[in-house]
This record gives sequence, C-alpha cells and structure tokens, in this order.
Amino acid sequence: MADEKRKGTGKRAAKDAPEEKAAASKGAAKDSAAKAAAEEKAAKKDPARKAAKEAPAGRSAPQKEAPKPRRPAPIVVRASSRYVRVAPRKARLVADQVRGLHIDRARALLEFSPRGAARDIRKVIESAASNAENNHDLIADEMRVAEITVDEGPTLRRFRPRALGRATPIKKRTSHIAVALSPEQE
Repeated sequence: MADEKRKGTGKRAAKDAPEEKAAASKGAAKDSAAKAAAEEKAAKKDPARKAAKEAPAGRSAPQKEAPKPRRPAPIVVRASSRYVRVAPRKARLVADQVRGLHIDRARALLEFSPRGAARDIRKVIESAASNAENNHDLIADEMRVAEITVDEGPTLRRFRPRALGRATPIKKRTSHIAVALSPEQE
C-alpha cells in the first residue's frame, strides 16, 4: 500500500487525478482569459495589431484608404458692427428676413423695410460687400448672405424720474451684428 501511494496508483490516486486535471484546466482558462484581455488592451492602443490578428492566414492586414482630396473651402467674407444702439430682439426680426438671400434681394428688402434696425443691418451688409470687392477680388453682386447673427451687447442703465420722488429704470440695449457673405452657388 505504501508503494501504491508513492507511485500514484491505486484507488486514492485515481480519485485525486480528475480533481488535479480540473484544477489545471481552470488555471489554464484564467491564463487564456488574462492573455485575451491583454491583447484587447494592446489592440485598443494599436489598431494595426488587431487588424493583423483578425486577418486570415496568408493575407496581409488591410491597408488604410488614402485620404480623399479636400475641396477648397468656399470663400467667406465677413463684416461686423458692434455696440449698435438697437435692441437685439428687434434686430433679429430683420436679420431673419435676409438670411440666405441673394445680396440684391437683401438690399431691396432692407431699403423698404419700416423697421429701424434695417438701416444698421444694411450698412453691415454693404460693408461686407465692399470687403469682398477690395480684399478678396470678388464681385459683390454675385454674393449671398450666408450667415447673419445678432448678439446682445452691453445694456446702458438709465433712470427716469417719476412722481413722488421715485425713479424707474430704463434699459437701453445694444447689439453686435455680424454678417458673412459667400459667392452664389450655381
């Protein structure tokens, strides 16, 4: 019996053998899971390594596509006017009407608009048209209003005297108007 224990044969050794095999296979599974996790981390850092691993045998990793040639960005001519003494809410009503229009139609609309902000917006559009001709050698009559924004400027706070020695506040609002013209797309 002592010899059987030393050699690993006999009933007791036969019972212990499957447990040892199961323990060994669990350890191998943990090792393979750890290796897979390490490979995933490496693949995140280096995508070419992942592509090479996934490629079938005998084929090389897929090459990246050549970048497509970029179209030249359209020329955008800008002009802005800051601290204009008109409320931004009133100026936005006019700006929304001319946004996207051809410059001739925008000029005509602003020329006959009854709103006070139309005069200030027309001046900024004319300034942008002049910039297009003088700085970018473009034809001003072939432009359109690509962007027009009216942002709020600082508010001037004043007070009006009222009855019984009281005073009520008056807020004189200002605007920052910015216009961008681009060539008409045909």
